[in-house]
Amino acid sequence: MRPDNFPSQITGTVYGVILNDSGSLQRIGAALTEAPYKGAPKAPVLYIKPANTRVGGGAAISLPAGANAVEIGATIGIVIGAPAARITLENASASIAGYVLVADLSLPHASYYRPAIREKCFDASCVIASDLLPSEKFAELHTLQIATHINGKQVDSWALADLLRSIPELLRDISEFMTLQRGDLLLAGVKWQAPQAAQGDQVKLVAAGCGELNFRIAAGSDK
Repeated sequence: MRPDNFPSQITGTVYGVILNDSGSLQRIGAALTEAPYKGAPKAPVLYIKPANTRVGGGAAISLPAGANAVEIGATIGIVIGAPAARITLENASASIAGYVLVADLSLPHASYYRPAIREKCFDASCVIASDLLPSEKFAELHTLQIATHINGKQVDSWALADLLRSIPELLRDISEFMTLQRGDLLLAGVKWQAPQAAQGDQVKLVAAGCGELNFRIAAGSDK
């Protein structure tokens, strides 16, 4: 495992966002209007990937006991370069140090109602690429496509254009109720029920202009 080969600018908290893409809401469908949710979220829904989850590319990810597969949440991470509090759409880019390709790993789970701590916070479940995309690329991110490959075969692709809240809108809405600090990493969103990889699989994420991120899911014999 290579735990420390991600950008040195990432020193703070890693925040993720759920239900921030149109495809996820469509797949959940009518269930969002039923108890306990009773409607789509009206503000960003955040979770934390604690320090034990962070690992760099090239890692072999050991799954928790009893788990045989993991969802590969391909996403882009926004590295915060200056404190962001009550920012506007116009000045959002001033708080950004850069962007990085991230695999947010989760054990398969059906509900967001209770905090998915075991499912989203196991060791090495946040794989971060080594290449930092400079903040000058801010205007180009809405066209970014992120592809997921498992064992050399592309199994999924999604575009940041599908985000319900764009990156500037996310920063504006989150900074209305909390300050994002320098060194924090904000994951723009992941698909609900993302593609799954099994033990022994090789995984690669590819995004034009952001390079790629490679890692593998450890086989049972590796543990």
